[in-house]
Amino acid sequence: QVQLVESGGGLVQAGGSLRLSCAASGRTFSSYAMGWFRQAPGKEREFVTAISLSGGSTYSADSVKGRFTISRDNAKNTVYLQMNSLKPEDTAVYYCAARRGVLSTLSDQYGYWGQGTQVTVSS
Repeated sequence: QVQLVESGGGLVQAGGSLRLSCAASGRTFSSYAMGWFRQAPGKEREFVTAISLSGGSTYSADSVKGRFTISRDNAKNTVYLQMNSLKPEDTAVYYCAARRGVLSTLSDQYGYWGQGTQVTVSS
């Protein structure tokens, strides 16, 4: 069992940056691959990026490649999402998620979710 709490969302102008954090409870954080997903109003939840157990492998959606970076600190039970060069179309509620085993781009393969944090990018 793991509980996830996101933070760091907010309002930013286009071209700006934000860093999201996701703190996990429990002592087995390093057993979970972590992912970030987002959901904009009226749209389905979509995959953003994910990271492997050790942090050695990551995978990102084409829409964020080169702009967003996922990282993790297993000693702090935290995963981060550094978002640079933000665009208005990045506006969404961002969720972190955890799953045992290898990273995945599919939301239904993640069993644990945070409550989400709002990111709003103004033009």
